Amino acid sequence: MDNLYSTLKGKGYKKIKFKISKTQHLLIKGKINGVEGNFILDTGASNSCVDFEGIGHFQLSASDSDTRAAGAGGIGMLTQTSVKNTLKLGRWSTKKFGLVIFDMSHVNEALRQYKAKPVHGIIGADVLMKGKAIIDYHNHCFYLKK
Repeated sequence: MDNLYSTLKGKGYKKIKFKISKTQHLLIKGKINGVEGNFILDTGASNSCVDFEGIGHFQLSASDSDTRAAGAGGIGMLTQTSVKNTLKLGRWSTKKFGLVIFDMSHVNEALRQYKAKPVHGIIGADVLMKGKAIIDYHNHCFYLKK
């Protein structure tokens, strides 16, 4: 495992650290449009998303969407979208980053019940696939390729 970073670094991967929350979620810090936020890294989420409060926080240009969100908190939730954003996780970044925006109050309420800190959003499989992600649970990090 010690050589994993050396091997991946030579192939253009960037290392990003995560913490494990009290709820066993993988927590990462990142920047959307240059603004810091706290996120859950979720391999089961098809798209990256933020709460409606993230529109102002991350300076997003949001548009209404006909798509309804579904997840652990329910189904049929109203959404908005935001395109042409920048995302930076550690030293990895991407432009033209799209987000789904929906009410994440149920996610943050569940975290609060476990005395865990709320999050601004979720980094999903869209980013993980784009970056050809490799998750190293043992060393609490993951790797994304530019």
